[in-house]
Amino acid sequence: MKTIVICSGGLDSVSLAHSVAAQGNLMGLVAFDYGQRHAKELDSARACAKRLGVWFQLVDLRAAGALLSGSALTDNVEVPDGHYAEESMRITVVPNRNAIMLTVAFGIAQARGAEAVATAVHGGDHFIYPDCRPGFVEAFDTMQAHAMEGYGRVRLLAPFVHQPKSAIVTEGARHNTPFAETWSCYKGGEIHCGRCGTCVERREAFHLAGVEDPTPYADPDFWRAAIAAKEA
Repeated sequence: MKTIVICSGGLDSVSLAHSVAAQGNLMGLVAFDYGQRHAKELDSARACAKRLGVWFQLVDLRAAGALLSGSALTDNVEVPDGHYAEESMRITVVPNRNAIMLTVAFGIAQARGAEAVATAVHGGDHFIYPDCRPGFVEAFDTMQAHAMEGYGRVRLLAPFVHQPKSAIVTEGARHNTPFAETWSCYKGGEIHCGRCGTCVERREAFHLAGVEDPTPYADPDFWRAAIAAKEA
């Protein structure tokens, strides 16, 4: 099934791209500039496409992103430290982000003759992000079937939607994903901060998967305290 992967440049989407490529189904990668705090993740996505030998399309959504205000990912709002499963992490929600990106990606897929669009949403995202949940994925796939009825069926693939992030690490390792060349940190420093929600989740995922984490962190041990606080 000829597939376009939405690739942010993070661990999840790059691992997905390598998995789809290993199956011989990867057509290209689509990334989105929606005015996020830094471009490091986009550089990672572009490098992934080059590494896998497929086309790369960066979509400029900065004008739209400027209207999706109130998020620590797009506004001058401090990125909170801690685990994703904390109420404080709701400030990282960008309103309707996945629905917007998926809609654009489906249009590109239709225009380029792809059969599927793949997204790396996973079970660990469910608490914070409503547009990462199984109900959203199923509803969006149904909506697109109606939106393009009579013009060819493009399917939505979300292979990790019921799985924890540790399963993505396991899958990525199976396909030799260069984890050190992915970028997750929301803060965009010289190296991963080790304290924001996505850094904590990333570090925890490697630990649970039993896979060595090659990522340098400014605070490599904070994740343990963050998990302990979540479980308290």
